[in-house]
Amino acid sequence: MLNREEIHKLIQTRHLVEGFRNLETQLTPNGFDLTAAQVFEFDSRGALDFSNKQRVLPPGKEISAHKENADDQFGWWGLAPGVYKIVTNETVTLPNDLIGIAFPRSSLLRMGAFTQTGVWDAGFAGKSEFVLVVQNPHGLQLKQNARVVQLLFTRITETLQGYDGIYRNK
Repeated sequence: MLNREEIHKLIQTRHLVEGFRNLETQLTPNGFDLTAAQVFEFDSRGALDFSNKQRVLPPGKEISAHKENADDQFGWWGLAPGVYKIVTNETVTLPNDLIGIAFPRSSLLRMGAFTQTGVWDAGFAGKSEFVLVVQNPHGLQLKQNARVVQLLFTRITETLQGYDGIYRNK
């Protein structure tokens, strides 16, 4: 697993993560915090088959953030208990010898919410999306650009065929 210094170096030399809000705040001792840019609620069902030829990704309906005061720079999403899709501010570009694995930030867990993510495959490049599940019966207030997940990076033996799916460069 990469440490803070190795991640920082790859950000500077290989553009591992771009579009971040504040590098020093988002770098952790052993990962990088990804922030919420957009929140969507699911408004239709998806479909998944073996070949992905019949895959249907529900587009969802974007939820607007509301500012508490007119002079606030960022707004809040008031999320009732349920499942949401989060799109991050950051773009991640993984070389073919690195994968990413994300976990919810412990603060989020302490509020009765958690995330579910997939593995960021070697060769993946693009914005990240994942599921936020709010189980707190009173809901969750989430501010725009809040740090939601911590992405950890680990080296693998370099693969000749990196990720080349539909989510690349989205």
